[in-house]
Amino acid sequence: MNSRYVGRFAPSPTGELHFGSLVAAVASYADAKHHNGAWLLRIDDVDQPRSIDGSSESIVTALEAFGFHWDGPIRRQSERQHHYQDAIADLRNRSLAYPCRCSRRQIGKTARQGVEGLVYPGTCRNWQGTGDEQTSIRLLTSDTEVTVIDRIAGDITQNLETDIGDFVIFRADGIAAYQLAVVVDDFLDNVTHVVRGADLVLSTPRQMYLQSRLHYPTPQYAHVPLVRDRDGGKISKSDGAHPLDPAQPLSALKAAWQFLRQIPMPEPVQDPELFWSHAAKTWCIDLLRDAHSAYPDERTA
Repeated sequence: MNSRYVGRFAPSPTGELHFGSLVAAVASYADAKHHNGAWLLRIDDVDQPRSIDGSSESIVTALEAFGFHWDGPIRRQSERQHHYQDAIADLRNRSLAYPCRCSRRQIGKTARQGVEGLVYPGTCRNWQGTGDEQTSIRLLTSDTEVTVIDRIAGDITQNLETDIGDFVIFRADGIAAYQLAVVVDDFLDNVTHVVRGADLVLSTPRQMYLQSRLHYPTPQYAHVPLVRDRDGGKISKSDGAHPLDPAQPLSALKAAWQFLRQIPMPEPVQDPELFWSHAAKTWCIDLLRDAHSAYPDERTA
């Protein structure tokens, strides 16, 4: 195993594994195996209110049926709360994060639109956090540009202060925000390469900025095109659509391979093990990058 490459797949337990999830998993796994690297499975269940009973087990069972083999035990965000709290305490002790009592309605009255939602106007930057209000914690941003060198999408640059604003790293309901949790998780797992869906590409500069503030290394990123439904929306586990049939894994694997614009499988490929043996040898992420002129050229499911 090449210890310099550690990849991961991190589904949230909010429903059944669907074709869009499979596409991301296939890309991540093939890239890791092509580089003789490790591949980890993490269940991103930090948002417990959104988790669905039995979903985690269903996802794991489906991945096994599709021939995925992960290295080491399954990681779970729900077991890492103390790590998130430690990171937040570190940021607050260095005056890099602050409490915020603003509601979404209050922010909506004064905030302007940014690249992904409203730009927080900094209302609570100088608030001392006194009183009994339920508060979130925001990361202080600065007037500097952050550039992601994406292996598929190319360079993505944001000025976080003007494009995003100070963003939430701990929610008012007592849950660590995704941006913080994923950064801490990837650090704890020594992840070096992240291959995931393009719906997360705009949040990557925030994660890189947070990594710099926590003195964490930054992984290499690659964001694959999304699979969309016939109405143009991103398919998701929570909508219950486009389920996979673990009893027929090969057809779905081949469809995901085709969606990722890879060289067609030779015949006969009769089982997942043969599929993955071929995939590890022939995976070429450049084929996705070369097609970037149409990015995100997302097909419907």
